[in-house]
Amino acid sequence: MNMKKNSLYELKWNIIGTLGKLVIDLLFSTARIESEGLEKVRSVLASQKFIIACWHSRLLLINYLCKGWNGAALVSQSQDGEIIARILQKQGHETVRGSTTRGGLRALATLIRLLNEQTRPAAIIPDGPQGPRFKVQPGIITLAKKTGYPIIPVTYSAERVKIFASWDRFMLPYPFTKCRAVYGEPLYVPEDADRDMEENCRIRLEKELCSITDYADRYFISEK
Repeated sequence: MNMKKNSLYELKWNIIGTLGKLVIDLLFSTARIESEGLEKVRSVLASQKFIIACWHSRLLLINYLCKGWNGAALVSQSQDGEIIARILQKQGHETVRGSTTRGGLRALATLIRLLNEQTRPAAIIPDGPQGPRFKVQPGIITLAKKTGYPIIPVTYSAERVKIFASWDRFMLPYPFTKCRAVYGEPLYVPEDADRDMEENCRIRLEKELCSITDYADRYFISEK
């Protein structure tokens, strides 16, 4: 009975992951996607040794742009996290489950091991899974320190969007709209960084993510 229940559970979530990937692919196949700031990060992206950081509300397009990268992503153990994890897996990534509130230290240790064993990108949503919105949690700084990987801040906005009344004000672009992805300055965390330096890096990342997000939003306001 348990085996049948587990099989049905897996089937349900595999279907959700497949449908989620298809919907995202279809949505952004209709969009006009532009990028800004790629010249800052092109060589880092080519090395495959980097950590993508984006706000929870700006996940959707970044998720689409990173598909097929064979990355390792830290995803929360919540039900929303399960949806994200299944979609990421269908997009060719490995997921490690944990957050600041549940299983975070163990998940972070697993992610560090995976990156040290194989050259591959990583991804963390630094204000997930429940906020505070636009506030960087320290786990991503620890990951960068322990692996030597630079953090690449990235965000996006769109011309026509639906903003949900969730804690993060999640952004859903409409089909056939114009989207703009914006890359920030890579952030390196020294391996000998003390707590004060780690906090300084955390604040710098937070300010850079807020700055490029504000810039992306204002870009479409200025066009109208």
